[in-house]
Amino acid sequence: MGFLLRYALILLLGMLVLRALGKVLTGLIAGASPDPGRRSGPPERGVQMVRDPVCGTFLPPDTAVSLAERGGGVRYFCSEKCRDAYKARA
Repeated sequence: MGFLLRYALILLLGMLVLRALGKVLTGLIAGASPDPGRRSGPPERGVQMVRDPVCGTFLPPDTAVSLAERGGGVRYFCSEKCRDAYKARA
């Protein structure tokens, strides 16, 4: 019985390690691939920055993902993920 339990625990630990490595590699690949709609580098001098209400990132409005709200206001987001999180919260 001790052997089977030890074998099951080792197998479970191996699966967890492989899953963690897969998530790390997926994150590295996603972080290394450029977003085709985004401009790289710093913004032009004197550009008014906007703040993402979800993660707090400041970015130029011309590179932001925007969401028009009722009443004529506009919210700016650093990514579609933050915009979707904001819409799910509201």
